[in-house]
Amino acid sequence: MEKTINPARFDLTTLRLFVAAVETGSLTLGAEHLAISLPAASKRLAELESHIGSVLLVRNKKGVTPTGPGLTFLRHAISIVAGVEQLSMAMLDYHKGAGGHLRLWANTSAFTGFLPNLLALYSATYPSVMLDLEDALSEEVVRAVARGNAELGIIGHNTPIGDLQSLDCDCDELVLVLPAAHPLASHEVVPIDVVLGHDIVGLNRATSLMRQVAAVADARGLQMKIRVQVRGFDEVCRMIMAGLGIGILPMAGAEPHVKSMGLALRKLSGMQTRRQLLLVMRDEASLSSSARALVTMVRDRARRTPPGAAERSRVVVRTG
Repeated sequence: MEKTINPARFDLTTLRLFVAAVETGSLTLGAEHLAISLPAASKRLAELESHIGSVLLVRNKKGVTPTGPGLTFLRHAISIVAGVEQLSMAMLDYHKGAGGHLRLWANTSAFTGFLPNLLALYSATYPSVMLDLEDALSEEVVRAVARGNAELGIIGHNTPIGDLQSLDCDCDELVLVLPAAHPLASHEVVPIDVVLGHDIVGLNRATSLMRQVAAVADARGLQMKIRVQVRGFDEVCRMIMAGLGIGILPMAGAEPHVKSMGLALRKLSGMQTRRQLLLVMRDEASLSSSARALVTMVRDRARRTPPGAAERSRVVVRTG
């Protein structure tokens, strides 16, 4: 007899649990994310697999991993969870009387670079639209967009995006940041091999920026000597000012601190310093009018600004 699956037996909590378990690699963490007990979570997944007639997760000592059917189920479960999330937010906007709502998550590079000016223009053009903004790691941004917590996200180009759509939205230029009195400040350009021989002040290793630098180090058979890890660009600059090391940051994130903190910025050689930022979304055709308006602005901005023009117009600051 042919297997039949009743769609009415899928419930949102179990779908959320499955997505959370796969994303965290742990049924325990997935259950904690939804504030349900582990036995209840195990029962839900067992009933789900029984209803579908396929094993969706392989359990082992290290956690859980999706099977082939599990990966297919995951893709559709994410879509359903995201749709419900966007539906609830749209109704909340309606009750608040908002003339639209833009939910955008972005990495720190975007917030310290081009994004504030773009959002200022957006707000002036669409004053009735409420802005809901979140500063997060690129990987967190991807998950937020995939789950429907955000319609749009801005990430580093070296971040896996799965089934999301993307378009180029900006370029930033990586520079070496160091105290103005540091011996390397006497050089116009500093090779990355020399930089990696010093103590590094950086962001979390999971950020797209630090993964890029780590990939360069691995390719050269070198080890990053990370002495301090902090959350934001401002904290990186403060640690460098205190003499705890040197760092690599986007120019837009470091330049405002040069004079006040006695820093110097230098060009880097031996690595790609132009870094692309991407605007990501689930499906452009299904975006709200508020989100589509920002996508249009990003495209218009890209047409007006030739690639690399912003970087070529900047001058590396020699002293603090």
